[in-house]
Amino acid sequence: MVFLAVYRTEASSMGICIKNCAQCKKMFGPYFEGQLCADACVKFKGRIIPDCEDISSIAPFLSKFDQY
Repeated sequence: MVFLAVYRTEASSMGICIKNCAQCKKMFGPYFEGQLCADACVKFKGRIIPDCEDISSIAPFLSKFDQY
């Protein structure tokens, strides 16, 4: 049972992480690397949770957008 509880917690955290990535992508558009964020969620099993209002938590996923 303990393993099941840990797995559920990991899955829940990963889901929150991916949802936050999607929210940040909506907010920042082409300036936010949503796929990179989602990949990090999977890689770190939801242990990092991006917060769109906390620049330090999303800095690795921000990029410059060149129009030219």
